[in-house]
Amino acid sequence: MNTIQLGHSDLHVTPICLGTMTFGEQNTEADGHAQLDYALSRGINFIDTAELYPVMARAETYGSTERIIGSWLAKNPGKRKEIVLASKVAGPARGWQWIRGGSAPDRKSVVEACDASLKRLQTDCIDLYQIHWPSRNIPLFGTLYFDPADEREVPSIHEVLEGMAELVKAGKIRYLGLSNETPWGVMEFSRLAQLHGLPRVTSLQNAYSLLNRHVENGLDEVCFRQQVGVLAYSPLAFGRLTGKYDKGGFDKDGKPVGRLTHFPPTWSPRYGRAESVIATRRYMEIARAYGLTPTQLAVAFCLHKPCIASTIVGATSVAQLGECLDSAEIVLKPEVLQAIDAVRWDMRDPAQ
Repeated sequence: MNTIQLGHSDLHVTPICLGTMTFGEQNTEADGHAQLDYALSRGINFIDTAELYPVMARAETYGSTERIIGSWLAKNPGKRKEIVLASKVAGPARGWQWIRGGSAPDRKSVVEACDASLKRLQTDCIDLYQIHWPSRNIPLFGTLYFDPADEREVPSIHEVLEGMAELVKAGKIRYLGLSNETPWGVMEFSRLAQLHGLPRVTSLQNAYSLLNRHVENGLDEVCFRQQVGVLAYSPLAFGRLTGKYDKGGFDKDGKPVGRLTHFPPTWSPRYGRAESVIATRRYMEIARAYGLTPTQLAVAFCLHKPCIASTIVGATSVAQLGECLDSAEIVLKPEVLQAIDAVRWDMRDPAQ
């Protein structure tokens, strides 16, 4: 599989990245190792994880995903040089007090978190170390509007950048990335890095799918001009865009088939909105009309967009992963893209 330069860095990543947030919850260690083996056999070189994972987040499983990747690296020591390894430091608590007491990342805790991730991953360097979500007050994870009444005191971006600089100097990380950020956030990180000689932002990992194209509302221009590579997560909208929930979300034995039925309804409700369901059905009709599966349409769409450097796909089986990887070979016809845009015109980003 071909690779693309990530932002301004010297990292070259495949257009599909293996997401691992199911490892340790929906997937066992053996499952995770099988997915890693399969992804590399198909030419994938980009692996994304986080200290928070797996989801949904629980104290009992905290850090399990990194540990599973670490045990795979220990079994396959020669593979480390073949992959670009990305992880994330969690933002302030969203009810998760077991992550450093729920405090927002500051210079000291960024270093502590990275050290703990390196130990779990059984490696001495993380290629791309990302801030999982901002500490400051912004609309997040389906919240639409900024509310000044929610302002709070948090560690400064400058202080966090100083922590990242310490990690780069020590050789513990190579590059800095952001996640779930806004145009202002990307620009402020870039401004302060340039002003103080601190690490530049290399990437931005935000939700992006047929149901949520908010990246195209200004973030794409910011990232293009700042040489920041955009990483699309949830291209299948937690499985909504595969169409499997149209059959009820459970298999013949009554077991949940994906996150939206495996987890409580309060988990990522944006993918369960009535508008998201209706839009998904319209996209499924487009897929069928052009001889594609809904999964192929959703993943191929993200791969088609020039603003997206790499698309992060997660799966609970090697078969699901294979279908996603096969989508890299699909070229969407102009009439397919026109049909997609017609749906967005009617139903703009229902899962934003």
